[in-house]
Amino acid sequence: MNKAGIPSVRYEAAGCGLLVLLLMVSPGRARAQTGASLSDDEADKLREAQDPGERIGVYLDLMQVRLDRFEDSRRRPADPKYDNAAYLDDLLGEYISLNEELKNWIEYQYQHQGDMRHGLQKLLERGPQQLATLRGVKETSDSSASRYADSLHDAIDQLSDTLDGATQAFADQQKKFGEMKREGKAATQAAKERAKEEKKRSKEEKKLRKRQGKSRVPGESDEN
Repeated sequence: MNKAGIPSVRYEAAGCGLLVLLLMVSPGRARAQTGASLSDDEADKLREAQDPGERIGVYLDLMQVRLDRFEDSRRRPADPKYDNAAYLDDLLGEYISLNEELKNWIEYQYQHQGDMRHGLQKLLERGPQQLATLRGVKETSDSSASRYADSLHDAIDQLSDTLDGATQAFADQQKKFGEMKREGKAATQAAKERAKEEKKRSKEEKKLRKRQGKSRVPGESDEN
């Protein structure tokens, strides 16, 4: 908790103590702490995605769904029977909540050495596209803009934080798991060499015993 009362979530890079600021949450954004409302199908997809990188992709899909709904509703003529502004604000709240859960997942996997590289790569490819969409909304105006302005600001800031943290995490994991892969190859090669030497030594010992057996005088015992 910093002096302004804003909680921070940090990544800790294994082996080097590097801390990367990932998340800055506004105290007023309470709904981001409660989790997004998911359909049964969406909840199943998240529950089934236990692979560290795979779940990142699922979160990205769920965030995109909210963003698409927001864009679609925003383009439609306002219906006086419904509070369209509130609906748009709620969709952004859902987006923020999913982004928050995504950050928590990445942080947990990062701290527990989960290999997220393929998921982080997807995030770094698709995240900037979503960020561009959000910024595009901010640059245009509609009748409901003032109602969801704060949520839009939060969504942009938090997604930017996510991408910053993901960039550092991806670089760290590329280095870490790349080194582990090289070490694993070296260990495998060393094991093969040891097995080869053992086989060669066993073969030589067998030949030696065979020669020793042939050199003995027939009927001669080992005892004098």
